[in-house]
Parts: sequence; structure tokens; C-alpha cells
Amino acid sequence: MSVDTMRSLLDFTEKAMEDPEVGVVVYTGAGDEAFCAGGDLSGSFVDDPIGLHDGRGDVARLFRLMMRGGKPTIARVNGHALAGGFGLAVACDITICVQGAKLGTTEVRVGLWPMMISAVLARVMPHKAVLELMLTGRVISPDEALRLGAVSRVVSPEELDEAVDEVVDGLLAMSPTALLLGKDAFYGMLDASLDTAFDRLQGGLTEIALTDDAREGVAAFVEKRDPRWQGS
Repeated sequence: MSVDTMRSLLDFTEKAMEDPEVGVVVYTGAGDEAFCAGGDLSGSFVDDPIGLHDGRGDVARLFRLMMRGGKPTIARVNGHALAGGFGLAVACDITICVQGAKLGTTEVRVGLWPMMISAVLARVMPHKAVLELMLTGRVISPDEALRLGAVSRVVSPEELDEAVDEVVDGLLAMSPTALLLGKDAFYGMLDASLDTAFDRLQGGLTEIALTDDAREGVAAFVEKRDPRWQGS
């Protein structure tokens, strides 16, 4: 996860979110060994910390776009996901991980701290558990990550593509309008007080009830037929 790599991920994610032909965005690693080993510690990571300050903000910009860009995101975790790579996997809406992968926040082992990904991990994992991982740099299994809420599903390497395809196909069969408004409401209420969350969700329910897709979905249910989504 070099500065250049993060910029490329951000650019391609922006294009995918804007492309009407794209319904779901899937992130994965090359090969079979690793999803992502984390930040690039070579070059000027510590030699030019101020010069790279703004570039490091691409991580936050990417995570915000993944959550609020309107389209479902899936992490196809085909191998080890460590440090920033673990954060990238968890930041996706759905995280499907192969058995045998090594996961964790290992930054402390090299005198660093998982700053940017803390905002994501602390929202999906128990605080005591994620802080222990950050303090110790302990590597965990996909099964433990599943118990902690960081992973959605654990499958064998042979089952990975089938599992991802199943989820993608299911999402593509849904109303894109419902997915967009639903994701926006979900992430929008996470940091709100209970009363504010209820108000936000009540407004969101009315907003989605006004859409063409909602009317089509209800009509299709009553008429016992498949819906024909308009995306509006």
C-alpha cells in the first residue's frame, strides 16, 4: 500500500462508483498468497513523513468512498491481510476470507501504529479486542476474525470464487436504488445518538418509499413476479 498504490485504488474506485455499468466493486490481491501485506515501508515512508502527509490521506478518502459511494464493496481476501491491508479488507461492506490467511494489525512491531485503519476497525470490532491486537501486533486466524466481526465469511481456497460470485450475483439482483439509499442510511447513523439515528432512519424509510424501485418491488411481490428495477 504505497502512496502510488493508494492513489490508483482511489482513482479506480471513483471510476467504478461513477460507472453505471458497475453494480458491485470487488477488491482482491494478485496471486494466491496475500490479499495485502500492508503499507510500503520502503522508500521515503520515514525519510519524508511531512512530504507524504497529504498522500496518506488517500487512505481515508478511499475508505469514505467505499462506504458512502453508493455501491456495495466486497473484499475477496485470497491470502494474508496485514496492517493496512487488514484495514482495507475490513473497510469493505462484505469480507470473504480464505482459511489459512494471517490477519492482524502488525504495525507496532516496526515502531508504528495503525492510525488510519483504527477508524474502521473500532467501528466493527469490540474495542478491547482491537486495541489488544494493535498493542501486541498479534496475528489472528480468519475464524477469530469472524468471531470478532472483522470478517463476514470464511471459506476454503477452492470455495472462494464461488462464494464471491454468489454474493455478487445476489447483490446485482437487488434494486440499486435500495442498495444506495440503504448503505447511505446505515453508515450515516453509525456515529449518531439513538434519537438522531431513529430520525435519520425514519427519513430514510420515507425517502426509499418514494422511489420507483420501491413501487416496482411491492407490485412485483403482490403480482408474484420478478421485479424489473429502474434504478430510480
